[in-house]
Amino acid sequence: RVKMSAEEVLVCAVKLGKNFCLYFDELECDALCQEQTLHRVLRNVNSQLLVVRPDLNVAAFEDVTDQEMQSGKGMHFSIHCYKTTTPLAGMPVAFSVQVEDKSYYMCCERERGETIVRFKEGEVPKELPGESNIIFFKKTFTSCCSKAFKFEYSMERGMFLAFEEEGYLRKLTLKKLPKDEVDETMKISL
Repeated sequence: RVKMSAEEVLVCAVKLGKNFCLYFDELECDALCQEQTLHRVLRNVNSQLLVVRPDLNVAAFEDVTDQEMQSGKGMHFSIHCYKTTTPLAGMPVAFSVQVEDKSYYMCCERERGETIVRFKEGEVPKELPGESNIIFFKKTFTSCCSKAFKFEYSMERGMFLAFEEEGYLRKLTLKKLPKDEVDETMKISL
Protein backbone atom coordinates (compact mmCIF):
# COMPACT_ATOMS: atom_id res chain seq x y z
CA ARG A 1 0.00 0.00 0.00
CA VAL A 2 1.20 3.52 -0.87
CA LYS A 3 -0.29 6.56 0.74
CA MET A 4 -0.43 9.59 -1.61
CA SER A 5 -0.03 13.14 -0.33
CA ALA A 6 -1.19 16.45 -1.81
CA GLU A 7 2.43 17.67 -1.99
CA GLU A 8 3.61 18.75 -5.46
CA VAL A 9 6.70 17.05 -6.82
CA LEU A 10 8.80 18.77 -9.52
CA VAL A 11 9.54 16.38 -12.36
CA CYS A 12 12.12 17.31 -14.97
CA ALA A 13 12.36 15.74 -18.41
CA VAL A 14 15.76 14.23 -19.12
CA LYS A 15 17.48 12.92 -22.22
CA LEU A 16 20.68 11.14 -23.04
CA GLY A 17 23.01 12.95 -25.42
CA LYS A 18 26.27 11.99 -27.08
CA ASN A 19 28.46 9.71 -24.98
CA PHE A 20 25.36 9.01 -22.85
CA CYS A 21 25.60 12.38 -21.05
CA LEU A 22 22.49 13.18 -19.07
CA TYR A 23 20.72 16.47 -19.95
CA PHE A 24 17.86 18.12 -18.08
CA ASP A 25 15.42 19.99 -20.33
CA GLU A 26 14.05 23.39 -19.23
CA LEU A 27 16.71 24.03 -16.57
CA GLU A 28 18.91 27.07 -17.04
CA CYS A 29 22.21 27.97 -15.44
CA ASP A 30 23.17 31.36 -14.04
CA ALA A 31 25.66 32.04 -16.84
CA LEU A 32 24.82 34.70 -19.43
CA CYS A 33 24.83 33.63 -23.10
CA GLN A 34 24.95 36.16 -25.91
CA GLU A 35 21.65 36.22 -27.80
CA GLN A 36 21.95 39.06 -30.34
CA THR A 37 24.03 42.10 -31.20
CA LEU A 38 22.61 45.52 -32.11
CA HIS A 39 24.66 48.20 -33.89
CA ARG A 40 23.81 51.72 -32.73
CA VAL A 41 25.11 55.15 -31.79
CA LEU A 42 24.45 56.30 -28.23
CA ARG A 43 22.97 59.78 -27.74
CA ASN A 44 22.50 61.79 -24.57
CA VAL A 45 19.63 64.17 -23.76
CA ASN A 46 21.45 66.93 -25.73
CA SER A 47 21.56 64.72 -28.88
CA GLN A 48 25.34 64.43 -28.59
CA LEU A 49 27.00 61.15 -29.57
CA LEU A 50 29.15 59.06 -27.27
CA VAL A 51 32.68 58.98 -28.71
CA VAL A 52 35.45 56.72 -27.39
CA ARG A 53 39.05 57.94 -27.71
CA PRO A 54 41.28 55.14 -26.37
CA ASP A 55 44.47 57.10 -27.14
CA LEU A 56 43.31 59.78 -24.66
CA ASN A 57 41.67 57.23 -22.31
CA VAL A 58 38.36 59.11 -22.51
CA ALA A 59 34.74 58.48 -23.54
CA ALA A 60 32.55 61.57 -23.79
CA PHE A 61 29.37 62.82 -25.42
CA GLU A 62 30.24 65.27 -28.21
CA ASP A 63 28.63 67.29 -30.97
CA VAL A 64 29.46 65.39 -34.14
CA THR A 65 29.14 66.48 -37.79
CA ASP A 66 27.56 64.20 -40.41
CA GLN A 67 30.98 63.73 -42.00
CA GLU A 68 32.54 62.68 -38.67
CA MET A 69 29.63 60.33 -38.03
CA GLN A 70 30.15 58.61 -41.38
CA SER A 71 33.82 57.98 -40.58
CA GLY A 72 32.45 56.44 -37.38
CA LYS A 73 35.69 56.31 -35.44
CA GLY A 74 34.79 55.34 -31.89
CA MET A 75 31.08 56.12 -32.11
CA HIS A 76 29.35 53.11 -33.68
CA PHE A 77 28.68 50.72 -30.81
CA SER A 78 27.83 47.04 -30.77
CA ILE A 79 25.34 46.31 -28.01
CA HIS A 80 25.65 42.65 -27.07
CA CYS A 81 22.37 41.38 -25.58
CA TYR A 82 22.48 38.33 -23.30
CA LYS A 83 19.85 35.79 -22.26
CA THR A 84 19.00 35.89 -18.59
CA THR A 85 17.11 33.87 -16.01
CA THR A 86 16.22 37.07 -14.09
CA PRO A 87 14.37 39.32 -16.59
CA LEU A 88 13.08 41.68 -13.87
CA ALA A 89 16.55 43.24 -13.51
CA GLY A 90 16.41 44.37 -17.16
CA MET A 91 18.06 43.14 -20.36
CA PRO A 92 21.76 42.35 -19.68
CA VAL A 93 23.96 44.07 -22.26
CA ALA A 94 27.64 44.72 -22.89
CA PHE A 95 29.09 47.45 -25.11
CA SER A 96 31.94 47.34 -27.58
CA VAL A 97 33.22 49.80 -30.17
CA GLN A 98 35.62 49.70 -33.09
CA VAL A 99 38.36 52.34 -33.26
CA GLU A 100 40.75 52.16 -36.21
CA ASP A 101 41.35 48.41 -36.57
CA LYS A 102 40.94 47.53 -32.87
CA SER A 103 37.95 46.52 -30.81
CA TYR A 104 37.33 47.88 -27.28
CA TYR A 105 34.78 46.82 -24.67
CA MET A 106 33.27 48.89 -21.85
CA CYS A 107 33.90 47.77 -18.29
CA CYS A 108 33.91 49.22 -14.79
CA GLU A 109 36.81 49.11 -12.36
CA ARG A 110 37.41 50.25 -8.79
CA GLU A 111 40.03 52.97 -8.50
CA ARG A 112 40.77 54.97 -5.35
CA GLY A 113 37.49 53.93 -3.74
CA GLU A 114 35.21 54.76 -6.66
CA THR A 115 33.96 52.84 -9.68
CA ILE A 116 34.97 54.24 -13.05
CA VAL A 117 34.02 53.41 -16.64
CA ARG A 118 36.84 52.23 -18.91
CA PHE A 119 37.27 50.91 -22.42
CA LYS A 120 39.74 48.04 -22.76
CA GLU A 121 41.12 46.50 -25.91
CA GLY A 122 39.57 43.11 -26.64
CA GLU A 123 36.38 41.31 -27.58
CA VAL A 124 33.19 40.82 -25.57
CA PRO A 125 32.86 37.13 -24.56
CA LYS A 126 30.00 35.03 -25.95
CA GLU A 127 29.36 33.56 -22.49
CA LEU A 128 29.86 35.10 -19.05
CA PRO A 129 29.56 33.82 -15.50
CA GLY A 130 26.58 35.11 -13.49
CA GLU A 131 28.41 38.36 -12.59
CA SER A 132 30.69 40.47 -14.74
CA ASN A 133 32.11 44.00 -14.72
CA ILE A 134 31.06 44.45 -18.36
CA ILE A 135 27.31 43.85 -17.89
CA PHE A 136 24.72 46.63 -17.61
CA PHE A 137 20.97 46.17 -17.29
CA LYS A 138 19.08 48.06 -20.01
CA LYS A 139 15.91 49.62 -18.58
CA THR A 140 13.32 51.96 -20.02
CA PHE A 141 14.20 55.52 -18.95
CA THR A 142 10.66 56.31 -17.79
CA SER A 143 7.31 54.66 -18.39
CA CYS A 144 6.29 57.50 -20.73
CA CYS A 145 9.64 57.56 -22.57
CA SER A 146 9.99 54.08 -24.09
CA LYS A 147 12.54 55.06 -26.78
CA ALA A 148 15.21 56.15 -24.28
CA PHE A 149 16.99 53.97 -21.76
CA LYS A 150 19.14 53.97 -18.66
CA PHE A 151 21.83 51.39 -18.04
CA GLU A 152 22.37 50.07 -14.51
CA TYR A 153 25.76 48.58 -13.66
CA SER A 154 25.15 44.93 -12.78
CA MET A 155 27.65 44.78 -9.92
CA GLU A 156 26.49 47.95 -8.12
CA ARG A 157 22.72 48.32 -8.04
CA GLY A 158 21.53 51.92 -8.22
CA MET A 159 24.62 53.01 -10.24
CA PHE A 160 23.85 54.05 -13.83
CA LEU A 161 25.78 55.19 -16.89
CA ALA A 162 25.54 58.97 -17.10
CA PHE A 163 27.49 61.98 -18.25
CA GLU A 164 29.26 64.48 -16.07
CA GLU A 165 30.46 67.94 -17.06
CA GLU A 166 34.24 68.18 -16.78
CA GLY A 167 35.52 71.39 -18.36
CA TYR A 168 34.25 71.38 -21.93
CA LEU A 169 33.71 67.57 -21.88
CA ARG A 170 30.61 65.58 -21.00
CA LYS A 171 32.44 62.47 -19.80
CA LEU A 172 30.84 59.06 -19.50
CA THR A 173 30.65 58.06 -15.84
CA LEU A 174 28.67 56.03 -13.31
CA LYS A 175 26.24 57.90 -11.12
CA LYS A 176 24.06 56.90 -8.16
CA LEU A 177 20.35 57.38 -8.78
CA PRO A 178 18.37 58.28 -5.67
CA LYS A 179 15.22 56.16 -5.47
CA ASP A 180 12.20 57.40 -7.43
CA GLU A 181 14.08 60.29 -9.10
CA VAL A 182 14.57 61.06 -12.78
CA ASP A 183 18.06 62.18 -13.81
CA GLU A 184 18.35 63.44 -17.41
CA THR A 185 22.14 62.82 -17.42
CA MET A 186 21.32 59.08 -17.45
CA LYS A 187 19.00 59.25 -20.45
CA ILE A 188 20.52 57.43 -23.44
CA SER A 189 18.85 56.98 -26.81
CA LEU A 190 19.89 54.29 -29.27
